[in-house]
Amino acid sequence: MTVVRSDVSGPPAPRPAHDLGLLLLRLAVGLTMAAHGSQKLFGWFGGPGLEGTGQFFTMSGYPSGKAMAVVAGLTETLGGLGLALGLLTPLAGAAVLGTMVNALAVKWGGGFFAPKGVEYELLLTVAAAALTLTGPGRWAADRLLPGLRRERAAYGIAAVALGVVVAFVVLLLRK
Repeated sequence: MTVVRSDVSGPPAPRPAHDLGLLLLRLAVGLTMAAHGSQKLFGWFGGPGLEGTGQFFTMSGYPSGKAMAVVAGLTETLGGLGLALGLLTPLAGAAVLGTMVNALAVKWGGGFFAPKGVEYELLLTVAAAALTLTGPGRWAADRLLPGLRRERAAYGIAAVALGVVVAFVVLLLRK
């Protein structure tokens, strides 16, 4: 892959197609996750709401099903909106990544393809990790935050690690 540079010692030249691609991916993944979270929290879009989601979490072996439903719903909604806006992208991506690792663990064993497979959950997990590692691009709210203006690999790697560690800690709570 060739990187076009404005000069030998300067920063890479702007790549509008790259930023547009990241914006499109952020919007698709972020709004999808926010919608899933609102299904859990509020019963929107035909979702089960807190009661139904809490029952699902209890049946899936999590303690305090309703509390876990609130945590998952908030994590999906806020993480998804953060990704869509490109706001605190490393943390938003870590939130979505951690939630989706748990979704994969719950659904694992039904094969790869729908209706019982994990391809959808896996795709969202990998997309969240990719956005966490690459950063949101130039068309994002993070550009207004001094510490996050540039995509910093250390932030992305630390956030992916945080998302995975927290996901596995939550999985340890399952029966």
